[in-house]
Amino acid sequence: MTEDVALIQTVDFFTPVVDDPYLYGQIAAANSLSDVYAMGGQPLTALNIICYPTGCGDLETLERILLGGAEKVREAGALLVGGHSVEDKEPKFGLAVTGIVHPARLITNRGAREGDRLVLTKRLGTGVISTALKADLAPPETVAEACQEMAALNKDAAAAMQEAGATACTDITGFGLLGHALELARASQVHLTIDAAAVPLLPAARELAASGFLPAGAYSNRDYAAPCVSFDRDVPQVLQDLLYDPQTSGGLLIAAPSERINLLLKTLRERGVAAAVIGSVAAGQPGTIRVVYRG
Repeated sequence: MTEDVALIQTVDFFTPVVDDPYLYGQIAAANSLSDVYAMGGQPLTALNIICYPTGCGDLETLERILLGGAEKVREAGALLVGGHSVEDKEPKFGLAVTGIVHPARLITNRGAREGDRLVLTKRLGTGVISTALKADLAPPETVAEACQEMAALNKDAAAAMQEAGATACTDITGFGLLGHALELARASQVHLTIDAAAVPLLPAARELAASGFLPAGAYSNRDYAAPCVSFDRDVPQVLQDLLYDPQTSGGLLIAAPSERINLLLKTLRERGVAAAVIGSVAAGQPGTIRVVYRG
């Protein structure tokens, strides 16, 4: 818009991933806001996008969904300025978000450089946990931790990566860790090495994945990314599956220069964001990923 202000526009919405409508609204809103944070921006305004069976649906449930979303918009420091609804048999909710960023401080998935380290700010496993929840076979304490993580904004992680001078970033959502990491590798024209043993997992995610609670999206993600991803022979199959697990409102995958990685981790820790170094930008064929196991 000016030399000092660039606009970020994003939109996202999805069907319920939990039973509680207020929590569903929070998670959907946090997910919708995430793309602005992944680019180092500040959300300004949001518009509700709602599909709902108003003729036969419980309007109190709809109210709870919208209240949950509004709470997250307020937490982000943005304004909810309206929205649009459509009659639909299956509920869907999300936001169209407008944010701003200084053009010189814009962070995209195109800036990673050889020698950078990779940091992940949320644990994986929300896809398998949500799948197990649908079958009433997910441990309640696991569901509670997953919901808390999904509802958490990436606001503090975005501020920390700006302070530390990150070179590239992407948020981890429906394409899973490897799908979004591959987009970063292609856009930056670099090769990534990811240590499967270093990737943080939600409680019971490994056990649930081993029991077969893999969402259909995990197989689609594998089909999409597999031609450009190689696994060392010692990477356990269950971890391979979880690296493809589609995430809901996942964390940020941040690339930062190796000399700044301690500053990034320190800044994340000071802001209350748990994070792990899971790999690096290494020499190799651009637009590809090698997964190792250094456990």
